[in-house]
Amino acid sequence: MKRVKIKFPEKTYFSTDYIVAVSDLNYGNHVGNDRFLSFCHEARIRFFKSLDQDELNFYESSLIMADAELSYKAQSFHGDKLSIEISVQPNSKNSFDLLYRITNQDSTLVLLARTGMVYFNYKENKIDSCPEAWAKFLSQF
Repeated sequence: MKRVKIKFPEKTYFSTDYIVAVSDLNYGNHVGNDRFLSFCHEARIRFFKSLDQDELNFYESSLIMADAELSYKAQSFHGDKLSIEISVQPNSKNSFDLLYRITNQDSTLVLLARTGMVYFNYKENKIDSCPEAWAKFLSQF
């Protein structure tokens, strides 16, 4: 079986913390695999909010998630303090990837993930191009 391989770049654009709640646990008493995508979503929303943006109002465009990959590296448990780092990789004029690295309070790598984001015009229901202000932001790094 082919395994997902995600390489997290050196440049981190944003970091946030999350404390694992009891509602994040599954029957194995560790964080359920489905919760990690939610952790990435929460971090993504916080990242965009730090830029005064959101997924529906993203530099005069919008965003839609096209795909996701997750690579589990270690278990996480109730009360763990997770650090979620985000990096950005432009793909084309229509999309970019967000990469996530989640570590616990002991700096143990817990998860690597990638979400493919596409610029989207909901009013016209079609793919959009990279907003100029976002391209300018990315060019600073």
